[in-house]
Amino acid sequence: MNRTRPIATRALGVRRPARSGFTLIELMIVITIIAILASIAAPMYQSVILRAKEAVLRQNLHAMRSVIDQYTADRQTAPRVLEDLVTAGYLREIPEDPMTESRTSWEVEIGDTALVPDQQDTGIVDVRSGHPGVSTEGTPYSDW
Repeated sequence: MNRTRPIATRALGVRRPARSGFTLIELMIVITIIAILASIAAPMYQSVILRAKEAVLRQNLHAMRSVIDQYTADRQTAPRVLEDLVTAGYLREIPEDPMTESRTSWEVEIGDTALVPDQQDTGIVDVRSGHPGVSTEGTPYSDW
């Protein structure tokens, strides 16, 4: 048996269900709230990124300075270039300066004095960032 349902119309007094959805004003209010929240979060995000880069820079400088001291104590001579630390196995690779995003921007300080008592030759005694900017603390990165 084939039964078909009759079509309900207004004339018969049957109501159609109300359409669900959002009005234009509701959408505009939500978009405005999202824009306000994003404008508050963006500067905070940039600040967090900068502080993270500064923390990585501090760690990289500490690691490289320690390795330079170890190299000099072990070999009785300071490294001539940073690549000496890699070829001798003290570092896997030269770390990236997070401020310049480069491995070649490190500024090395060549010293005239010996770091260890039996040191035969002088070389690199310190390493600094090559970034010309100033940290969130107000000190230049090149002074760290």
